[in-house]
Amino acid sequence: MSFETTYPTHWRRPPRMLRDRRWRLVVQGAVLVYLVLAMGSLDIEWSRVVEGLARGQRFVEGFLQPDFISRWSDIRQGLIESLTMTLTATVVGGLISVPIGIGGARNLVPAPVYGICRTIIAVSRSLQEIIIAIFLVAMFGFGPLAGFMTLSFASIGFIAKLLAEDIEECDVHQIEAVRATGASWWQVLHYAIQPQVMPRLIGLSMYRLDINFRESAVIGIVGAGGIGATLNTAIDRYEYDSAGAILLIVIVIVMLSEYGSSYLRRFLQ
Repeated sequence: MSFETTYPTHWRRPPRMLRDRRWRLVVQGAVLVYLVLAMGSLDIEWSRVVEGLARGQRFVEGFLQPDFISRWSDIRQGLIESLTMTLTATVVGGLISVPIGIGGARNLVPAPVYGICRTIIAVSRSLQEIIIAIFLVAMFGFGPLAGFMTLSFASIGFIAKLLAEDIEECDVHQIEAVRATGASWWQVLHYAIQPQVMPRLIGLSMYRLDINFRESAVIGIVGAGGIGATLNTAIDRYEYDSAGAILLIVIVIVMLSEYGSSYLRRFLQ
């Protein structure tokens, strides 16, 4: 028995939401009026814009001449904290995400399990990292512990949701073929699901590693440790050359992670 995929031979325009041209003009006019009113409510002070452009010019000049030496001890300590938080949070969050992502796939688990796992995913995705960091800093105090817990909690919702969607989109024919052999649920998961989603899971984990490292620079501003505190201090002291050095380090690490992710995906495929 063969399965053939058919593709459309010509392009078809999607149906319009509003078929009446008058209603389309009304909606477009309302959007335009809203944008004009919204721009008018910003209360832009052009003198502050000019001052901001001058400060921005000094920042760009410092970025083009980064200083890695004068504050290297602080940069190194913040960098070590950020890398530690990032790696541990990605690993812990990824390990917790796998069973939750499997439970969030409708085609693998019963409805009660699906509902519980989807609720966990929704709760994890409903709060921004900076909000979670503020609560955890208030609970556990300043330091990388709050940052680690923040990034782990955020990683669960991100990886588990995308993993669940990938499992639901797996090739049904391959799953049914393994089930037809009398395989158990664990064998179906191992031989039919895992080969299809593993490269994607590795890619998601590496992508989350990038996000966690960048977020560590943000949550550090509220006291959750990492390179963000050092960056905030440098900017407050108008040490734009040191701030430029920190940003360059962040960019280089993210690029290395991206190249490593591409290599791992090619290796696994």
